[in-house]
Amino acid sequence: MPDYDAVVVGAGPNGLSAAVELARAGWSVLLVEQADTVGGAARSAEVTRPGFVHDLGSAIHPLAAASPFFRTLPLEEYGLSWVQPDLPLAHPLGDGRAAAMHRSLDRTAEHLGPDGAAYKRLLAPLANRWRSLMEEVLQPVVHLPSAPLLLARFGLRALCPTPHLTRSLFRTDGARALFAGSAAHAARPLSAPGVSAFGLLLHAAGHTVGWPFPEGGAGALTHALAAYFQDLGGEIQTNRRVDTLDALPSARAVLLGLTPRQILRVAGSRLAPRYARRLARYRYGAAAFKIDYALSDPIPWAAPACRRAGTVHVGAPSTRLPRRSRRSPTATSPTAPLSWSPSTAASILPAPPTASTPPGPTATSPTGHASTPSPPSSARSNGLRPASETPSWRVTPWARRPSNGGTQT
Repeated sequence: MPDYDAVVVGAGPNGLSAAVELARAGWSVLLVEQADTVGGAARSAEVTRPGFVHDLGSAIHPLAAASPFFRTLPLEEYGLSWVQPDLPLAHPLGDGRAAAMHRSLDRTAEHLGPDGAAYKRLLAPLANRWRSLMEEVLQPVVHLPSAPLLLARFGLRALCPTPHLTRSLFRTDGARALFAGSAAHAARPLSAPGVSAFGLLLHAAGHTVGWPFPEGGAGALTHALAAYFQDLGGEIQTNRRVDTLDALPSARAVLLGLTPRQILRVAGSRLAPRYARRLARYRYGAAAFKIDYALSDPIPWAAPACRRAGTVHVGAPSTRLPRRSRRSPTATSPTAPLSWSPSTAASILPAPPTASTPPGPTATSPTGHASTPSPPSSARSNGLRPASETPSWRVTPWARRPSNGGTQT
């Protein structure tokens, strides 16, 4: 008789979710994680100053809030609470201007001026049938659709390279930059087919479920999942590295929430040769480089919309976004680097006051090894006031490349 019905290796969001689903079905489940905590890229910790909680990977979670699976779980009973920023998204354009996404599709269209009607024609059919769209796009690519016309409408736009899509639909830099910055979450060149799918999904989500973050950080989502899993009878073992399947307890099923190379290392001898060769040939995408700041004050954006937004995309004018998004695969650096990922056109800064500064005196008067930098020469074009025009703001930067390949979304 096996020790467990199932063993899940890798306790990131996918592994945790799989373990929860099996435990809900009445299986005995062991969840094994190499790190000292579960969560993978969905973790939070005090990595700069005491009291400043930073997300270690993912931060803003529109698709988690929209997840059909998560909607079936009682995660609110385990402490999960979603925080909705005043504005989901803003993209500074320079000279105190910014394009912004409102929760209301009509408000966003009004804000975009001459491009408002085109924006509504693009997003309204998707936002109005959001749940049906999610049910379609979360299935395997090849499936019998229950909403074929909706999926066809989405697919035709999604396959169009982002520069062509935005140039054909929009006339202003604001609308083009707003959409391109969201499409850049694909972490691929904007000219690649399929990248526009990210822009469509993220904007439709913004007008339905918003772009929220868990109160207390991404780790709160992980803690809720783990607590619910354990209440279902699941067992979690951390600080346990798995080098071979032979080291695991016996089980009816083993699920590997790992990367292709990790699967080869752990289970290579049990894989079909053809499948093992496919895993060995897998080509990883560009990584994301993340910098955490402990701020003494909210970021002094010149554009009012940026000060209200939970996420700010900082990038070049829309005419230069596609060119810059192609630099990473060729191992070349742009003259004005982009601060989120070398392969994308945007930086992700989930920094509303409630998320970037803790309550109490330390929010306004941090002590220790803080510095007082001046914004770079490109700060004006990216929407920041020059230091001479703003109160001094001190930051303590801590740079880290996610070790598990997680991206910030």
